[in-house]
Amino acid sequence: MIPFKPTTDLPTHEVVNMPPLIGDQDLWANDSALQTAVAREGAGWASDHLSAFGCEVGVDETFRKADQANRHAPELRAFDQHGRRINQIEYHPAYHDLMDMAVRNGVPNLAWNAREKGHHTGGHVANMALVYLFSQAESGVLCPMSMSYSVIPALRNNPGAGDGWIPRLLSTNYDARDIPVEEKRGALIGMFMTEKQGGSDVRANSTQARAAGKESGEGAEYLLTGHKFFCSAPMSDAFLTLAYTENGLSCFLMPRWNPDGTRNNLFIQRLKDKLGNRSNASSEIELLNAWGLMIGPEGRGVRTIMDMVTGNRLYCAVNSAALMRQALVQAIHHARHRFAFQKRLIQQPLMRNVLADLAIESEAAMMLALRSARAMDEAGETQEKAALARIGTAIGKYWNCKRAPMVTAEALECLGGLGYIEESLMPRLYREAPLNSIWEGSGNVICLDVLRAMQRESATTSALLAELEAARGLHALFDAGLDEFKAEIEDQDSLEMRARRVTERMAILWQAALLLRHARTEAAEAFCRSRLGGRWMGSFGMLPPSVDFDAILDRAVAH
Repeated sequence: MIPFKPTTDLPTHEVVNMPPLIGDQDLWANDSALQTAVAREGAGWASDHLSAFGCEVGVDETFRKADQANRHAPELRAFDQHGRRINQIEYHPAYHDLMDMAVRNGVPNLAWNAREKGHHTGGHVANMALVYLFSQAESGVLCPMSMSYSVIPALRNNPGAGDGWIPRLLSTNYDARDIPVEEKRGALIGMFMTEKQGGSDVRANSTQARAAGKESGEGAEYLLTGHKFFCSAPMSDAFLTLAYTENGLSCFLMPRWNPDGTRNNLFIQRLKDKLGNRSNASSEIELLNAWGLMIGPEGRGVRTIMDMVTGNRLYCAVNSAALMRQALVQAIHHARHRFAFQKRLIQQPLMRNVLADLAIESEAAMMLALRSARAMDEAGETQEKAALARIGTAIGKYWNCKRAPMVTAEALECLGGLGYIEESLMPRLYREAPLNSIWEGSGNVICLDVLRAMQRESATTSALLAELEAARGLHALFDAGLDEFKAEIEDQDSLEMRARRVTERMAILWQAALLLRHARTEAAEAFCRSRLGGRWMGSFGMLPPSVDFDAILDRAVAH
């Protein structure tokens, strides 16, 4: 018998016409549109930090750790070896490395620390730029980052409740130990509202809260009993949640550990087996007389927790834009190195059309997300700016999250079969993309929220129209689209039935306005002629032949 000798030098296995590994990326230096947007929206002071972070996140080692954290999903350890209930989640070491990178660089708290350091503009913009960079490598870690970022307003609006928590939430030390928060160098906070019977309809919740002592109402101690169907990042040090008292649905801060140093009665029942976002644990939790502190007025729980929801929606919009960006980077890298029919793919006319279309979609998504972040920075200045922040986060959340699955799917197709195998980054980006449309309100919920904002506060519509009117006269198709949109929102008949169309038009017009005012002429022209023309169906590769494809592609990703 002739012995088998393995070899990689078989004549049939000569590797030719295959793109090189993309290797280390400089996520900041290779993205001139991001650099320009950050400076324009008031966070130029953060450019050095963002530049260093873009290098740290972009190295191949970070992407490898993200792959490990997603391949080796978290595991539930409900009990210790002696049968004691401990409700712990075990993560792969790569997950903790990524969490440390995020916390150390301010992903959950730069917006709040910036003002303390003398930066009075652009705190949320700088924070969202960090999110944009980090999301391109890993999205699962962003769940605890997002909730810890967005809980700060709710705690600050309740004097006393956040005194022991806020300093640790603003820490840049990642402390994964499951111990009372008083003993920790840093802390993270999560939230859970969803119950089986209600989903987005949180008023259908059944969890009950009864006063633990003689005191009741805001700031009082309660014991909560019920079942929460979705709790992401269950190893967080505390959670904001909703439960009913005798006076209505109220908001509570519920720590993993009681004030007396014993474990709180939070019982993790199981972990969810999810489509994507697999590095992040999502669980079902049973509450049995779990200790909590009422945050906000009794019976006003939804209003109290909405500050947190708004921040999470901004994270969703930014994360979706980041998924689009990295999908584009992967597609362009492949097309620059792969030959077909005697030409590089990026030289093929139809592929150029598709890639350029993806590029302007990605840039528009990023610009909309960072403009919404600036609205958050300015929300305290006037009623109109607060209204723009309120509706802007919802518009960005809806549209970016709707477009991300389409962009990642199209980019995956650009790679062909290479994009469909798990060794590629593309399947993970593709699986992540649908999540943001579900988290913090599905598409219908967001669109109805947009309508409510317009109907309840007159400043909302006027603030948005002022943003759009600033671009009037810069393109005929934009002007016509804006006039049509104004007529549409004045028509109140069947407005709820048309809520998706109205929200989509808001998003596209706002993106067009931003591009016309601030982007390169060729990108703005391509966007308006495709998205605001009469035949656009939402697919890619539909740009007219007169578009300056060279300029768009050369600027999209630095060589």
